[in-house]
Amino acid sequence: MRSVPFGRSFPLIKKDILTASLPLLLWILQDFTGTVLEKVESIFSFIKIKRSYNFYNQHKIIKERKTIMIEKQIEDFSIEQIAKSGQCFRIHKEKDGSFSNVAFGKHLRIIQKNEQVLFDCSETEFKEIWESYFDLKTDYHKIKASVDKNDSYLTKAVNYGWGMRILNQDLWEIIITFLISQNNNIPRIRKSVVALCEKFGEKKITPEDKIYYTFPESETLASAKMEGLAGLGLGYRDKYIYKMACSVADGSFSLETLKKQDTATAHKMLTDQYGIGNKVAACIALFALHHVDAFPIDTHVKKILAEHYPDGFPYEKYKGYAGILQQYMFFYDL
Repeated sequence: MRSVPFGRSFPLIKKDILTASLPLLLWILQDFTGTVLEKVESIFSFIKIKRSYNFYNQHKIIKERKTIMIEKQIEDFSIEQIAKSGQCFRIHKEKDGSFSNVAFGKHLRIIQKNEQVLFDCSETEFKEIWESYFDLKTDYHKIKASVDKNDSYLTKAVNYGWGMRILNQDLWEIIITFLISQNNNIPRIRKSVVALCEKFGEKKITPEDKIYYTFPESETLASAKMEGLAGLGLGYRDKYIYKMACSVADGSFSLETLKKQDTATAHKMLTDQYGIGNKVAACIALFALHHVDAFPIDTHVKKILAEHYPDGFPYEKYKGYAGILQQYMFFYDL
């Protein structure tokens, strides 16, 4: 066996070196790649947090929040237009430009800039409540695109109310608030609803120490009797509210049964109740039962129909969703 003299280099072949080093190189590469991917992920997370942080600052939002705000990109959505649309009375614009809402016993804060919308809730709560509440799975772009281009009034209405959506609201709350709405205006309705909730609703506090009140249950209003409803700005409507509370509380009028009905049957069930006429019944069907073919006609809509549709509104053209178009028209006329 030939020996190798001390001080001389061993003539290794390059192929042998590469073969011997391959496992080590693969291990280094794998570790390096994992580290890089982690760093890239961290960078993107930082950018997202930074963007949200800047968004908070632009709207003067509290920096040290006790809850997480989730971010969504939503087309055809304007929380400001929805708040002013006359279908809900508890969405309130705050001094910092954000909006607060109370529904289904929950308090929600909303911040919007163009299509970027921040919701002050968990992803789970958003999926379980607010995604349906704001009707975010419905394609409103498609609905607006279906409007006859020769109908100049309706075209203007949907363009004006581009961010309008029909909310999926609590049935009991909508019944009472639209009983209050009769021969009333939006500021006075809001004031009465606030007074009703503060007197009979459950007091709750958000993680940011903001006090809010849930909508009172039927049993609570029934036990309050007519005397308890005095001083809330309800006027003659107090007897309608009391009677409805008693009917729901004792089970003679079932909200669960009402939820299962089609538009015509639900309308009949509602108008059979004391104090509910055709307009209020249609509003309840549209804003709580989400029967988007329901078409409420109040003084605003009656005027619109007389002026722009003297031969009748083309219900058949928009069969199944005419109620949504009615809301565009109503909002445009406000």
